[in-house]
Amino acid sequence: MVLAFGNEIVHAESDSPKRELRAVWIASVNNIDWPTRKGAPAEVQKEEFIAQLEETTEMGMNAVVVQIKPTADSFYPSEYGPWSEYLTGVQGQDPGYDPLAFMVEEAHKRNLEFHAWINPYRITMNHTDLDRLATGHPARENPEWTVAYGNQLYFDPGIPAVQQFLVDGVNEIVTNYDVDAIHMDDYFYPYPIAGVPFPDNASFAEHGEGFTNRADWRRNNVNTLVSSIQQSIKVEKSHVKFGISPFGVWRNSNTDPTGSNTRAGVQNYDDLYADTRHWIQHGSIDYITPQIYWNIGFAAAAFDVLVDWWQDETTETNTHFYVGQAAYKIGVNSVPEWHDPNEYPRQIAYMRDRSGVHGSMHFSLKDLRANRLGSRDQLIQSEYAQPALIPVMPWLGGEAPPSPSAIETERISKGTVLKVFDNSDESTYFAVYRFDGTEVGSIEDAAALMTTVRKTGSETAFLDTTAEPHRTYTYVVTALDRLHHESVGKEQIVQ
Repeated sequence: MVLAFGNEIVHAESDSPKRELRAVWIASVNNIDWPTRKGAPAEVQKEEFIAQLEETTEMGMNAVVVQIKPTADSFYPSEYGPWSEYLTGVQGQDPGYDPLAFMVEEAHKRNLEFHAWINPYRITMNHTDLDRLATGHPARENPEWTVAYGNQLYFDPGIPAVQQFLVDGVNEIVTNYDVDAIHMDDYFYPYPIAGVPFPDNASFAEHGEGFTNRADWRRNNVNTLVSSIQQSIKVEKSHVKFGISPFGVWRNSNTDPTGSNTRAGVQNYDDLYADTRHWIQHGSIDYITPQIYWNIGFAAAAFDVLVDWWQDETTETNTHFYVGQAAYKIGVNSVPEWHDPNEYPRQIAYMRDRSGVHGSMHFSLKDLRANRLGSRDQLIQSEYAQPALIPVMPWLGGEAPPSPSAIETERISKGTVLKVFDNSDESTYFAVYRFDGTEVGSIEDAAALMTTVRKTGSETAFLDTTAEPHRTYTYVVTALDRLHHESVGKEQIVQ
């Protein structure tokens, strides 16, 4: 029997919705977030990750986005890339355990969704020497698949064999691990270097048939990969989500009148060949998290302007819109607004005022842990003081599981224990609501939601440490499936 301990209920100052994705990016490239150093013993890495998950749940998050393929490598045994150097310090060296299996299990224990974050095209970060890659690396085995640009190596997006290789690599993850989503960020064709064209003459000559415009061909290459990954995921496990976090601007309005009223120096469509609008309109992704890494009112690309634009793009589509938020700028960016402790709360309040925004992701965990300007404390005490369920994506199917079959309660010195009995195969976790007295309020009232608890078998226990002795409460427990459909509640009065 596993006990889950409830946090003290603190009523948020800002309106807290019952359903809202709250995710944090955990970056492994260059050991940004985890592991914090290469070569640490496996047990140290595990302890560190568990501590980070504990902090994540304390901050009120309900999902983590963990980078498991930062540079054509892997944080799991793979046929499509060597062990990552960010684990052991040596690319290809076995860390002695399966980090992905471990991380998924620990995240699920805390009822956090696990989004497996991959960078499909990037091979290296700071060199172009194939011989420096691990023996057996797919790029060394297939040098014709690679191109050098700047001081980095990439898989050429224009080669069909590369596209299939990348799709197969994703399928390996989905097949072998219980991930909740596959996540890609903003690295498609690389960010342009002034005066340096991307060297894909050979692949365009060989594979560009039917295209007179190379930019259209490049966009089609990316669109094909995105669509193929989505189809592969859904064939293997239809419940696994597919999301992308692109650069924050599709196109500026002075380039395309249907674009956003911005003057960003980079445009997805024109510079990265990532036609984000196409993915939304064709249902190629389940969610989009544009990196809106600017403050409200920023002249070239305002947070508020872009939130409204992306909301309009995703309304009445099968794509949820989450906002990528720039925790890394809090208190350190040169723009004065990022030194205002109210900027981040204002952004969250702005999003919550718009029905088409379903939550946000924060980059990255280390920056929230740093608590600059009290940002971490603010989330805990106000914006994320109340827990939230993850929004349902109706197009993925599924339905509410049966209600728990029974609830038993027991008062002990530390609080009230709730035992939830449930033999359903459809339920994945439980939501626990509490009301004062014997009157049952609405479970749609976000303030009544105490916590969520991962199902641990036919009997799952929750300890409410905030229950006062001799005070009457009515608990309502609902069952939810892994796509967050919620059952009717089961009630229990404790007097």
